[in-house]
Amino acid sequence: MIQVTEEDPQKNADTQLYDVLIPPGVPRKIIADVLNKFDVELVERKQRLYFANMEGDEREILAFRAPLEVAQEVEKFIFAELKEFIEEE
Repeated sequence: MIQVTEEDPQKNADTQLYDVLIPPGVPRKIIADVLNKFDVELVERKQRLYFANMEGDEREILAFRAPLEVAQEVEKFIFAELKEFIEEE
């Protein structure tokens, strides 16, 4: 899921950054592959979770921060890698 960063949008109007949230449980290999393949920054971000027994809990989760076009590529890459990972099991 891609979200706009919480930074002041006026500060970086020309280079607005977006966060690709990394769902809990994504294998470290996929995270490392994204860092090696794309020009992104790995950040921590507070996010409310709405699943299982964490309904509304706010947790620090990892995200990749990048311009929109890169964020969209990263999101597609993660989904493809997760699909492949699941099918291998």
